[in-house]
Amino acid sequence: MLKASIAVSNRIMQRYLPDPFLFVILLTFVVFGFGLVFTGSSPVQMVQYFGEGFWSLLAFSMQMVLVLVTGYVLASSPLFKKGLGSLAAFAKTPGQAIVYVTIVSLMASWINWGFGLVIGALYAKELARKVEKVDYRLLIASAYSGFLVWHGGLAGSIPLTIATPGHFTEEAIGLISTNETIFSAFNLVIVASLFVFLPIVNYFMSPSEDERVQVDPSLLEERSLHATALDAEMTPAERLENSKVVSGLIGLVGLSYLTYYFVNSGFELNLNIVNFGFLFLGILFHGTPRRFLESVTDAVKGASGIIIQFPFYAGIMGMMVASGLAAQLSEGFVSISNEFTFPFFAFLSAGIVNFFVPSGGGQWAVQAPIMLDAAKELGVSVPKTAMAVAWGDAWTNMIQPFWALPALAIAGLKAKDIMGYCFIVLLVSGVFISLGLVFIS
Repeated sequence: MLKASIAVSNRIMQRYLPDPFLFVILLTFVVFGFGLVFTGSSPVQMVQYFGEGFWSLLAFSMQMVLVLVTGYVLASSPLFKKGLGSLAAFAKTPGQAIVYVTIVSLMASWINWGFGLVIGALYAKELARKVEKVDYRLLIASAYSGFLVWHGGLAGSIPLTIATPGHFTEEAIGLISTNETIFSAFNLVIVASLFVFLPIVNYFMSPSEDERVQVDPSLLEERSLHATALDAEMTPAERLENSKVVSGLIGLVGLSYLTYYFVNSGFELNLNIVNFGFLFLGILFHGTPRRFLESVTDAVKGASGIIIQFPFYAGIMGMMVASGLAAQLSEGFVSISNEFTFPFFAFLSAGIVNFFVPSGGGQWAVQAPIMLDAAKELGVSVPKTAMAVAWGDAWTNMIQPFWALPALAIAGLKAKDIMGYCFIVLLVSGVFISLGLVFIS
């Protein structure tokens, strides 16, 4: 039954899933139409909401680009490549490769989602180099599936937001400790169940040997980075470009700040600090400015999808929020909930909103007023309500092609190559997350 379901899922995705850019265009038209029909907004107003929201996520867009670029640069350094290669050597069979990449991606994503997206894809490429006859599509899909746990992990934006003094709902709910959200019993059980069952599900999704799609060798080729010994014929500028002293000094400055940050803030990761660490470690590990810049040149080639698509998602978010469409959707699910079912419907509504609002923090800003009022009225735990929204946001990322862009760029694949497998992950994981939210206190 599983094999048949995967075959159907892959066939549908290969045939009907458009390129991620076309996907966001279609979503734009869908939200535009829904706004006209369900909110009473005029066409002029919907265009206005779209345009006003279009550039509202520029800072986050740049962070996303840097997640890909700095992560790629770090992982392409000789030291890091050697480490990933050594780790990949433990896998001897295609099945082991699928399991290992899922576990590594889960661990990395639980620490930080940007770290997990990049590390999972790069580890998958190393496994593809060393393990023969592994299905490359499933390997990359398995790497991406680990991203599912990010909002239940150390860098979850919603649980960290409500634990931070001055957050926008502090007057209503106060400060909610991460002991009640990230480290609560229900959340840890959900995370643990995914750590156990996702590798198993991915393992059993492996197609038979004659149906496997093996990697195109050209996708695994890497341009050798420039390495030049200093000599007397170099110009002063060329000597600086190839100087290890320059990289060492600026790298030391960056590491000094990282030390200062962690001493004063503890192990609190966010996108800025992850990108900062990736950047300066990449400078150090590449040894010279020229090697570092050549790696950056390779990395930015895969960032085009993020650069061009994120403003469209910001425009969609503008229409969803300003027209009241997101609020209506949330209120609709609240209206059919009771004390027992509310966490499930909060999770489900967040999963739907996530298609149109690409930021976890932005989604919380939209849904929090409605969900928190409903939770108080029904007598449902506020921390569980927040985590239900967080898990909904993470859940449908499995079939939202935008969030797969960094992994796809690194892997050299298209969204339709992996989304058939990811759809099965969505169905299976939805069961475990729902049961954890509803039945575990």
